[in-house]
Amino acid sequence: MIEMNFPEPTDFIDIHTHNGKTLDGVYFIENLMAHEDTLPEDVPGKICSFGIHPWYLSNKNIDSLVKRVTDASGSSNLIAVGEAGFDKLRGPSKEIQNEAFNNQIYISEKIKKPVIIHCVRAWDDLISEHKKLKPKMPWLIHGFRGKTELARQLLSKGMYLSFWFDFALRSESSKLFRALPKDKIFLETDGADVDIREIYKKVARDLDFSIDQLKSVIHANFNEFFGL
Repeated sequence: MIEMNFPEPTDFIDIHTHNGKTLDGVYFIENLMAHEDTLPEDVPGKICSFGIHPWYLSNKNIDSLVKRVTDASGSSNLIAVGEAGFDKLRGPSKEIQNEAFNNQIYISEKIKKPVIIHCVRAWDDLISEHKKLKPKMPWLIHGFRGKTELARQLLSKGMYLSFWFDFALRSESSKLFRALPKDKIFLETDGADVDIREIYKKVARDLDFSIDQLKSVIHANFNEFFGL
């Protein structure tokens, strides 16, 4: 049995990555996808999320992928379900995406672990499902790069936001960071060749925070999101 480890207040937290690159002082959640071979239990020592990405979903594989998520849901190093969600630019029909999403929300609620969300141009669908399903477990939108109005709408539903690495590093994101409450934000690399520590530095400057202050905020958000 793998004992789950959690970040220290001094850690940089990378809430969503696909490469699992170890860096001193960085705590990361590695995202594994159900269409691939690797299960959470195959990477002992790493904390994982696991789910069905809509890009790799079809009417032919939906049953097998839902079963893989169900079977992996008891893994001792699984901290979240997903990334799950909706994509209007790539993936199967809305109906298939909706079925896979609802199944993953059911699993999340059953095992009492939150959900990492992938959403591209399907915000109405996502908000509609949130209203219909009334989940008790929190949802985190990963890779967010939308407008302030959309961010506030999602936050008003109790969702959390993790900002797309490239957007977070751009000057245009500074205004958004300053406009939002800080108690539901995260940062990520999404597996790109970028250092999460550099993202922290830029966002800390945007907020007129020290690095330690930003670490403290995101650490508190982590504990709240995961119910620690």
